Amino acid sequence: MNAPTPSAVTTHPPFTLSMLDLVAVREGHSVRHALDTALATAQHAERLGFTRYWLAEHHNMAGIASSATAVMVGHIAGGTSRIRVGSGGIMLPNHAPLVVAEAFGTLAELYPGRIDLGLGRAPGTDRITMRALRRDRVETEEDFPNDVQELQHLLGEPQPGQPIIAMPGAGTQVPIWLLGSSLYSAQLAAQLGLPFAFASHFAPRMLMQAIQIYRQTFRPSQQLAAPYVAIGVPLVAAPSDEEATYLASSTHQRVLGILTGRRGQLPPPVENFLSSLDSGAQAAIADFLAAAVIGGPETVRAGLQQLAALTKANELVLVSDVYDAESRRRSLDIAAAAARELNAAVAQ
Repeated sequence: MNAPTPSAVTTHPPFTLSMLDLVAVREGHSVRHALDTALATAQHAERLGFTRYWLAEHHNMAGIASSATAVMVGHIAGGTSRIRVGSGGIMLPNHAPLVVAEAFGTLAELYPGRIDLGLGRAPGTDRITMRALRRDRVETEEDFPNDVQELQHLLGEPQPGQPIIAMPGAGTQVPIWLLGSSLYSAQLAAQLGLPFAFASHFAPRMLMQAIQIYRQTFRPSQQLAAPYVAIGVPLVAAPSDEEATYLASSTHQRVLGILTGRRGQLPPPVENFLSSLDSGAQAAIADFLAAAVIGGPETVRAGLQQLAALTKANELVLVSDVYDAESRRRSLDIAAAAARELNAAVAQ
């Protein structure tokens, strides 16, 4: 994100930082390296004071190692001590609500007060893999909201005569989030009184409209008294704008692969990658990454400030596809320092 002009900057409420990790498998490295990198990154995020660390569910993708999302949540929670850990998200159409309740109920018993259950309604994969996941029934419009409410019921206090009890799970009250990139998810989150995370890290087009609908139609619930918004923010930070642009070429290559149907492992950075593309490809990548913050410390500070002021989000959930693990952790350092400065200025 380019630094905004002074007139474009407005005040914003305090915000916290969190992270979403797809557990990228890097070219030239193993799946085990990806898993170890995720844990080391989560431990670093915890030291920086991040609120939560989420893992995403994707299947049949050579460059993503977080397919067994609940297992990864347990791995990260077991290697940290304070930070909240959860799914960002479990693609609920792929799973029976009872199985999800039992898995996350178990995690909640092992790591009390630290587990989140973020839910999405996309398959997170292709049709062939959907069949491999035993998704052979036709989905109806009511399936997702019904499944969400069933999960709420299973994770709540068991009622007398309740025929099915999640054990573990019953009574754990694992906080449920709705995730999405559409107005539908915003409306459902508002209707059910749940926190809402918008997937602006890959689909930013409807960000402002979704947030507006969510806040305007929110109904307080037992879980949440007021609207709570998190937004996805692609981040690449470095000591200079030039180095950040170079490191971001890994992200640009990944996005181009998504847009052209040639997904692969996360590639190393390439000098002048964007400028080597035609204008159509450059524009498509720019649209995909419209919410991205890429640059040196001052650019990052301005970019986070602009997003916070524009959206009034409670949390910025960073997604950082940097090839080198140490450079990725440095990106988080720079973002954390910027957030501290911005929140300190608001508090004055």
